[in-house]
Amino acid sequence: MAKKEELIEEIEKTEEIEESESETSLADIVKNNYQERTIVESELPVKKIAIASDHRGFKMKQKLTKYLVKKGYTIIDLGPDTKGSVDYPEFAFALTKTIKGGDAPMGILICGSGIGMSMAANRVKGIRCAKVNNVKETKYTRKDNDANVIAISAKMPMYRAKDIVDVFINTEFSGKERHQNRIEMLDKARG
Repeated sequence: MAKKEELIEEIEKTEEIEESESETSLADIVKNNYQERTIVESELPVKKIAIASDHRGFKMKQKLTKYLVKKGYTIIDLGPDTKGSVDYPEFAFALTKTIKGGDAPMGILICGSGIGMSMAANRVKGIRCAKVNNVKETKYTRKDNDANVIAISAKMPMYRAKDIVDVFINTEFSGKERHQNRIEMLDKARG
């Protein structure tokens, strides 16, 4: 119990915790182990990252962009440029085009739930987009599925989004034959 209380104190001291539309409080997240805290030291294995959102994800996109630039990444911001209502597929497809064109090896999509963006991105052959909620899911989707795009909810707390992004960028694909075979099966199914 003391470790959880210490973790709550640490998070409150070191992270800029903003109010979230989510009903889950920070204390509940830590108490119920919803969030796996990680500290990732990076040697910048990936230099460029593409990012896009819909209107509901605009604010988080701006904050994640600033966070990643401070860490030394080059960000390709594919919009939108304002909070005005937009159609998420347009921005998901712009990001997938950037990934497929080789301008960035990885991408981050943000919308209200993360689901719409992931559905749009996964329509494109060669894109493996995972809608993730925590760092554990993010770690496994990189190691096992070689996800090159993640989709996250704009409603999650900012500290969790930062942790997810850090794990996404810094986790390598395992390269195991069984996982590679499954990825190839997915690509063949898209014909």
